[in-house]
Amino acid sequence: MQITSALPIAKMVGANRLVLGNGIVHVVGDANLSVEQEKEVRRQLVQKALKALQADNTAA
Repeated sequence: MQITSALPIAKMVGANRLVLGNGIVHVVGDANLSVEQEKEVRRQLVQKALKALQADNTAA
């Protein structure tokens, strides 16, 4: 499981479950948001990552 903003690199190194982050500098956040808004953005990314971990990844 990897949260990243560089999907091609993550695929190249073999990560099998990927979640697209917000950007290069703030992958799991956004410095331009208020504290409350950034907390919600982070919560959504973590929830998305947890769903990816629960997904059946046995495709042939």
